[in-house]
Amino acid sequence: MTGLRDARVRRVRTDEVELCVAELGDPRRPTVVLVHGYPDSKEVWSEVAARLADRFHVVAYDVRGHGRSTAPRPLRGGFTLEKLTDDFLAVADAVSPDRPVHLVGHDWGSVQSWEFVTVARTEGRIASFTSMSGPSLDHFGHWIARRVRRPTPRRVGQVLGQGAKSWYVYLLHAPVLPELAWRGPLGRRWPGLLRRLENVPTDDYPTGSLPTDAAHGAWLYRDNIRPRLRRPRPDARAHAPVQLITPLDDAYLSARLYDDLERWVPELTRRTLPAKHWLPRTRPDLLATWITGFVTAVEGGRPGVTARGRHADRFGGQLVLVTGAGGGIGRATALAFAEAGARVIAVDRDGGAATRTAELARTSGAPAAWAETTDVSDEQAMEKLAEKVTDEYGVVDVLVNNAGIGLSGSFFATTPEDWRKVLDVNLWGVIHGCRVFGGRMAERGQGGHIVNIASAAAYQPSRALPAYSTSKAAVLMLSECLRAELADRGIGVTAVCPGLVDTGITSTAHFAGADAEEERRLRRRTARLYRLRNYPPEKVARAILDAVVRDKAVVPVTPEARGARLLSRFLPRALRALARVEPPL
Repeated sequence: MTGLRDARVRRVRTDEVELCVAELGDPRRPTVVLVHGYPDSKEVWSEVAARLADRFHVVAYDVRGHGRSTAPRPLRGGFTLEKLTDDFLAVADAVSPDRPVHLVGHDWGSVQSWEFVTVARTEGRIASFTSMSGPSLDHFGHWIARRVRRPTPRRVGQVLGQGAKSWYVYLLHAPVLPELAWRGPLGRRWPGLLRRLENVPTDDYPTGSLPTDAAHGAWLYRDNIRPRLRRPRPDARAHAPVQLITPLDDAYLSARLYDDLERWVPELTRRTLPAKHWLPRTRPDLLATWITGFVTAVEGGRPGVTARGRHADRFGGQLVLVTGAGGGIGRATALAFAEAGARVIAVDRDGGAATRTAELARTSGAPAAWAETTDVSDEQAMEKLAEKVTDEYGVVDVLVNNAGIGLSGSFFATTPEDWRKVLDVNLWGVIHGCRVFGGRMAERGQGGHIVNIASAAAYQPSRALPAYSTSKAAVLMLSECLRAELADRGIGVTAVCPGLVDTGITSTAHFAGADAEEERRLRRRTARLYRLRNYPPEKVARAILDAVVRDKAVVPVTPEARGARLLSRFLPRALRALARVEPPL
């Protein structure tokens, strides 16, 4: 991707400044205007713009005093929200004179865009607004006032907490000091700080204009913060649908700032993700997906139509791949992600079952769902699947390695071939999935999550399940090791350990040492036991979504799994004694 390097550039004049405007894509398509924050220039949007250009007319401009736009003279009073609104209207009139534009803002680009979408003179010029990491100053002012007028320990803590996060705002109000810092050591060290603190790729960013951009941009804060927080507008209601994207690990803004946003935004779609502040550089794929979905919905006359399932704000538009998705926990998990608005890839060695899951996913809320037929134990087949998925659908955001087979029988009744079969699917299938899909997640550098379905048998020894328990214990340890290795890449890894769950695994389980007739009898008895337990796979699916949201390391599911986990940690001798009991089969 070339980003903005191949963009068409034009100059747009206002009464005070000349703005540098870059355009990508077909001007006949809906126009998306990207507004950068502090201390950035339009190049912060380079990766996002490149991903949007195939679908939209994409416009990014340097805010006055930044990049290749000129600065007002004098600087004091030249960066008020009113003047920034003048600039936006001039750009919108130049690039899309006959149609309203879709607005996207980050950081101070979002702050000023809230002004654009809530003042009367822009009504009709904005079709939608996607906001990230930048609140409306008017909304912020009312948020503070309500907590000061009716203080409680929680509300006071929220105000003080945000005050601590806003430490840099106080420094930017100091005379001369910010300019000296940015034109001196801070400007030189800023790229390195972004890499270390936020894992921001800095190959072609920030640009050489950074010291001047940052020095000029200090006036964004000086001209606007105190006046608006003291006297916020009482009528700051949005006149266009808004999509709010909240990075949960933002070092500068608390997610609590948006608690009351529905009172100001009649049509609000919320998105959250575990990320830091500089989303346009660290998560361009996901941002492009969310922006595309929102703009497309608004253009289609469906601005309020979003997924309503559990965690829809977190998984909407994300790409989720589930192995063993033809039934049981795999199908339930695929459908749970579909209800949350995720795009789903259902993988199973039974192509018909995978196709049925994909069909159900589409009717459950997935904007798109695909079926793939693959044997997870086949290394080459998994590599080919990963190549196809990456080429056709993109890099997976959430991987669920669920495919597994059951094997029961004593150690000496279990043949080497039995061991190979169970380890090939239960362990090597997980290894292949983590390697081919997790490796691409790591290369992308935008985070993600891997869920490996282990079992309570991973930490609960049993004389009847030596091979199965060994395979699942290995999955648990693999997950713990991967979690440690991938933590600094923003990739979470979770081992989910269900107990007795009513799935189809009992119908295909192999009982070592039993002849065909005895095996059929044991399968029927085991299936009856699981039906009597009556723990549905949908509960496991809900636990999986919760685990990804909360980035849990190990998740026992079902009461017996949680009980065995506690025994393994605090009373291991008791658990070993239970392992000697002959199972009732």
